[in-house]
Amino acid sequence: MSNDYFQFQQFRIEQSQCAMKVSTDACLLGAAVDLNAATRLLDIGTGTGLLALMAAQRHASVEIVAVEIAETAAAQAAANVAGSPWNSRIQVRPQGLAEYAATQPGPFSHIVCNPPFFRRSLRSPDAARSTARHTADDTLSFGALANFAQEFLQPAGLLTVLLPPPEMQAFEQVAAADGLYPATRLMVRHRPGSRPLRHITGFRRATGAVRETELAIRSADDDTQYSVEFRTLLAGFYLAL
Repeated sequence: MSNDYFQFQQFRIEQSQCAMKVSTDACLLGAAVDLNAATRLLDIGTGTGLLALMAAQRHASVEIVAVEIAETAAAQAAANVAGSPWNSRIQVRPQGLAEYAATQPGPFSHIVCNPPFFRRSLRSPDAARSTARHTADDTLSFGALANFAQEFLQPAGLLTVLLPPPEMQAFEQVAAADGLYPATRLMVRHRPGSRPLRHITGFRRATGAVRETELAIRSADDDTQYSVEFRTLLAGFYLAL
């Protein structure tokens, strides 16, 4: 398949103008986020529009706002949305989070984000890709994400974030300062028994026990095959599994 697009069962992602392409991380987040009781969802840093489109496919009535600071990516996300069956329920805003917050957008039942997390690695010479991959005070820091969620998440709302375990630990500390605490944690591994690669964590305003689950991407018996759990989770999206 061309790197310029990714074909899903019910929609197509054009991505030639986006720094970050469709990834396994994003697909897992889009398929795993808890959309129970979802009424109004915000996708922060939508990129291609993938998470917004997956949420629209999974939930028949949720209204979705997708914000993206990169103008070319926002335009491509808007085009992807326009070509989908759910264009009436998704609004793409070509703005950074601070600019969008200044519009006082009102409360969201759900906020989802796959934030930049390569805080200690070398910057890419590609400025757009670097913005998409790295935390920065002038783009999307952990603090900015937590502050926004604290202000605009409904009292019983859910913030779902995907990060590697060390970065998730750092984000949890930042989120706690804004009164947001882990409620669920999906630990994603390459194969059963390997170290966790990513955590998909749901944050709420209430403290309590964290419900932990695990998912291996590849089968324990054959590293070239997806696991049964992965196939089940992405069955409604991938063309072939």
